[in-house]
Amino acid sequence: MALLQRVRYAAMTGQEACPTVCGAAALMAWAVRGRSSAVFGRSLWRGDRDRRAIALTFDDGPSESTPAVLDVLARHGVAATFFQCGANVERLPSIARAVCGAGHEIGNHSQTHPYLCFRSPQFMLQQLERAQRTIEDRAGARPIWFRAPYGVRWPGLGAAQRRLGLTGVMWTVIGYDWNLTEEAVVRRVSGRISNGAIVCLHDGRELRCKPDVRTTIGAVERLIPMLLDRGYQFKTVSGLCQTT
Repeated sequence: MALLQRVRYAAMTGQEACPTVCGAAALMAWAVRGRSSAVFGRSLWRGDRDRRAIALTFDDGPSESTPAVLDVLARHGVAATFFQCGANVERLPSIARAVCGAGHEIGNHSQTHPYLCFRSPQFMLQQLERAQRTIEDRAGARPIWFRAPYGVRWPGLGAAQRRLGLTGVMWTVIGYDWNLTEEAVVRRVSGRISNGAIVCLHDGRELRCKPDVRTTIGAVERLIPMLLDRGYQFKTVSGLCQTT
């Protein structure tokens, strides 16, 4: 019986099935949100543990603040992966192109940044397909990586990814840079870094215009030299996955 069917069946069987309900619900929660889960589509959450390399990733852009992030990365000669929303690319195509022009990688982050849970397979395919087309048309890049909004996956997503040639990407550490202080973001990320880590930060705030990402910019400015001093190399997600 499929995982989702097991959860529904257990919920319908009453009090005698409480252990089943709890177990199935916990398994479903991990499948939907667990960083190492690939239940609903091919996915990765870290690179090779034997390589002293890490990947910075930025979600929810492009935004009016993205150029400031690009400036920080350029000063340190660091490449990153930007998971962009199609609606933001439509609004700011020149900034999306600037990300590519600076040598960074663009990933698909859906068209309008919705929660995908309880959505139909057709809805998910449309979200990924529209973003894929928008990024390719406006930024000149065809993504091979996809990050689900809020990190939430759902049945049917895997089929959409396969149809579009996308592999899901979660993260090893997330900075919570939308609600923590700069100091807290630096402390959180630097304390959880290890070989092959994928770091999730944000150069936008969902679909908001002119988002305040000063915390992210300040944290990145401090984290890059700190991690370079520890001997880490910064790679795109694709670079992190290279075996040679």
